[in-house]
Amino acid sequence: QVQLVESGGGLVQAGGSLRLSCAASGSIFVINNMAWYRQAPGRQRELVARISSGGSTDYADSVKGRFTISRDNAKNTVYLQMNSLKPEERAGYYCNALVRNILAVTGGYWGQGTQVTVSS
Repeated sequence: QVQLVESGGGLVQAGGSLRLSCAASGSIFVINNMAWYRQAPGRQRELVARISSGGSTDYADSVKGRFTISRDNAKNTVYLQMNSLKPEERAGYYCNALVRNILAVTGGYWGQGTQVTVSS
């Protein structure tokens, strides 16, 4: 089994910054794509940013230029640096990882989420 544990959420004023972390552990052979999603109350979960095992990145248009996704493969950890946060970005932020385990089985895993609240 694989576990993803997020941290770094909290309350910040509009225009402020937060850095989220997500550490993967368990029966990991290799982690392929890692990503951050968010889900606001009453809305569908949406992709915020994605990073491949080689470091290629992809962002939602709404966060380009303000958010940066990165990863530390040695620590099986993905980060999301969020700058210039807006009140409408208040949401639960969820880590997702595509993991191949030691039995060569690949599956997608989710963390439990971390709450980000942006005050106006």
